[in-house]
Amino acid sequence: RGMLEEIKPKTFAELVKISGLSHGTDVWANNAQDLIRDKDSMFGHIDFKTLIGCRDDIMVNLIGYGLKYKDAFDIMEFVRRGRASKEEKKWGEYCQLMREYNVPEWFIFTSGKIKYMFPKAHATAYVLMAVRIAWFKVNMPIYYYAAYFSKRALVFDVTVMVSGKNAIRNRLIEINEKGYEASEKEKALQVVLEVALEMTERGFYFKQVDLSNSQATDFIVTDDKLGLIIPFQAIDSLGDNVATSIISAREQRPFMSKEDLMTRTSLSKTLLERLNDLGVLDHLRESNQISIFDL
Repeated sequence: RGMLEEIKPKTFAELVKISGLSHGTDVWANNAQDLIRDKDSMFGHIDFKTLIGCRDDIMVNLIGYGLKYKDAFDIMEFVRRGRASKEEKKWGEYCQLMREYNVPEWFIFTSGKIKYMFPKAHATAYVLMAVRIAWFKVNMPIYYYAAYFSKRALVFDVTVMVSGKNAIRNRLIEINEKGYEASEKEKALQVVLEVALEMTERGFYFKQVDLSNSQATDFIVTDDKLGLIIPFQAIDSLGDNVATSIISAREQRPFMSKEDLMTRTSLSKTLLERLNDLGVLDHLRESNQISIFDL
């Protein structure tokens, strides 16, 4: 985040360079960062666009200065493995070769400090995925949130999430106030609730677990495209086997009662009570027996 705020990239290529810089060792901090901040009086300000961001940049730039392909490749491999600081004699020979082709001193200097460099193909793949995710978050947000909560989130507080943004904000305040005393589960929940708060602040909502429509692990978009139906596994201690048993049973026929639900699924009494407390079973009667007063 700090790099993005400092550089303020405007192109895809600049994002790729930032990805390379952030994954390398001794590439950005105490190196490229100082060059663009005018901290190094020997070279003055170096434009971000000319910086070495990925290992490929070394070879391509050296070829541009006129070095033979093999020499440019060998120098790239030497630098990206951090050998410049370990094999001074060999690095001195490469420096002399680069100077013969008028390679700028700042380029030689920054190359000599590098310990590891990221390949551009990997940096490009990371940025491409990030841009795709960002596109969905901006243009089709409800599907972005459905994917996030289905695939990335592991801990939930169903009661808080369905209660809306104020309840989510208050729960976050509670966790923040605990500081270092917050449990690992609460720390994981904090990240999830921060995204949940963002989602509800944008006008979307969470729909309570639905016995007829909830899936095992995936959050499902509601018909109005404004909400997400919470899956069974979001309920504390309700695992995959139990969730699957509920889905399998309901596909055969609707549940007649809470007793029927217990009989035909792997739900324990504790989990049944948990569903009941959440209001998921409000539409079901207690027993399969029909009273004359129900007729």
